[in-house]
Amino acid sequence: MKGIILAGGSGTRLYPLTMVTSKQLLPIYDKPMIYYPLSVLMNAGIRDILIISTPDDTPRFEALLGDGAQFGIRLSYAVQPSPDGLAQAFIIGAEFIGDDSVAMILGDNIFAGHGLTKRLLNASNKKDGATVFGYYVDDPERFGIVEFNSDGKAISIEEKPENPKSNYCVTGLYFYDNKVVEYAKNLKPSPRGELEITDLNRIYLEDGNLDVELLGQGFTWLDTGTHESLVDATDFVRTMETHQHRKIACLEEIAYLNHWITKDQLMKSIEPLKKNQYGQYLLDVLAGKYIDKL
Repeated sequence: MKGIILAGGSGTRLYPLTMVTSKQLLPIYDKPMIYYPLSVLMNAGIRDILIISTPDDTPRFEALLGDGAQFGIRLSYAVQPSPDGLAQAFIIGAEFIGDDSVAMILGDNIFAGHGLTKRLLNASNKKDGATVFGYYVDDPERFGIVEFNSDGKAISIEEKPENPKSNYCVTGLYFYDNKVVEYAKNLKPSPRGELEITDLNRIYLEDGNLDVELLGQGFTWLDTGTHESLVDATDFVRTMETHQHRKIACLEEIAYLNHWITKDQLMKSIEPLKKNQYGQYLLDVLAGKYIDKL
């Protein structure tokens, strides 16, 4: 399975913070925002990842992350000239995807929770159809909303509904089989001129091939698109890391525990980080202080 991070957009809701940099390069506590979606794909076992961003910001992501070798992954980059909808990512990334299945995550989405890795691996190992993740929200009119029947099966998805049929939205994480490329190429733009991800999900739903995994109690999903949500995300990550003594989205740790990088490679990554708590944490990982079970 290939992975795509869509990290484009103009970030106008975050002005003046994003007037000279990408939203996804802003800090969330001790890491750039892009680390969080990247960690989700890595935890799903995906090692071949395409980052799609704007013409101005793509070189900045390359400067930060390089080819991904320090994380035991392969990173490629592509440009989205204008934000013409989330589903456009599968057209831009068609050659990268090739004959493989693909997962896409939005660059400003943060996921956390015990057992998340197991759910991600289940979704990435699925051979046919699509898997999306639902999450309860108080303002469903802002999202793509899923309607369920009495058996808990998804029966409709509606983008930004005036009269929402539930409070469960589709989060910015999507797993698809290879058919998604052809589906995306045949989409018609919505009234707002975009290729809508909800229209893609609806195709799978109508074919009976869409699984909606609900992230309930114990899971957190954050969409960091406003000043307030940026602060909320930083507070959340700091609190969780302080009390649980484990980092969220520590890419070097994920790579090392997955045996994607060696002890020597991790030591090389730690060297410039030794003077802060991030580097000290990685030294603890190296010393085997933590025990992980899915």
